[in-house]
Amino acid sequence: MDDALKRLLDAEAQARAIIETASRERQALLDQAMADARAAQARFDQDRPQLRAPFLAEAQARAEQAVAELSRKYEARQKGLRDLAARHEQEAVRTALDWVLDPKH
Repeated sequence: MDDALKRLLDAEAQARAIIETASRERQALLDQAMADARAAQARFDQDRPQLRAPFLAEAQARAEQAVAELSRKYEARQKGLRDLAARHEQEAVRTALDWVLDPKH
């Protein structure tokens, strides 16, 4: 019986040693995973400007295109308004001359 008890106590000690070793290995793996995650985050933070650059360039190009289109529309509208104003000015001058030259009005 003492022999069986001794083997059980030895087995328990070995199990505790295995558990402690596994716990240390687990903690080491967790620590390494955290370190790897921090390093990956640092690389991401460092590379962020390069990652954003193509999107910013595309947004800038779209904005410039939109501004150019709005400028074309604005210039066309301005031309139309100037032409309309010139026509109305000619009509107004004719009407004023008719009124001045024809005292019946």
